[in-house]
Amino acid sequence: MRTTANLSQPSWRGFRIKPVYLWALVAVLPVLGITAFAVFQPIQVLPRISLGPGFAFTDQNGERLTNEDLRGKFVLYTFTYTGCDAECPDTGPAMREIQELTQDLDLQDVELKFVTISFDPERDTPENLQQYAGGLGADTATWHFVTGDPVRLKNVIGGGFSAYYEPQDDGEFRFDPTFVLVDGWGIIRARYKTAQPDLAIIERDLGLLSQELQNSEGATRFAYEAAHLFLCYPD
Repeated sequence: MRTTANLSQPSWRGFRIKPVYLWALVAVLPVLGITAFAVFQPIQVLPRISLGPGFAFTDQNGERLTNEDLRGKFVLYTFTYTGCDAECPDTGPAMREIQELTQDLDLQDVELKFVTISFDPERDTPENLQQYAGGLGADTATWHFVTGDPVRLKNVIGGGFSAYYEPQDDGEFRFDPTFVLVDGWGIIRARYKTAQPDLAIIERDLGLLSQELQNSEGATRFAYEAAHLFLCYPD
């Protein structure tokens, strides 16, 4: 006959486990789970770098475009000017390649927009921006070419997007070619400091954003938050 003391201690196949060991097991399992998550990274995410800047610029059609107009969409930004010559690291041709690449990309019904910001507002009128877009063969249904007040441009491009540019005495510009990917919440998720980004990486990053958005509600949301917590970023 079992005593009350025997009933208080679980027993499997005659092996008694003291309660203190059970509590230790309960404490260790979450630690093991967290360690495994951090090491094996079953879910990968793009980093949340910073909040993208607010802006209100004028596009190639003379219409106003703001960051709020792009809320809820994925946006790829780049920065250049239409006077960029053959020796200049113009980002326009690469952006056109990316636009072509992503036409058939499944982003779970999320729109992908492209925005080229010119830092030469004195010469880049809506007409010149329109001509530049035409020369690239850009699909302007999803690709905006914008510019605005010089001070505001510096704050947005240099301060908000961390992309360097500087006017030169001869009227040209020195700049570091940069692409910036922003998610539907207006958060910067990736920067590509090159005039020719790896198209495979762009496609991968858009896929990661799409998967995260798809799993942003319900129980899976916590797994994605854990991925951010443990910096589960792609190489």
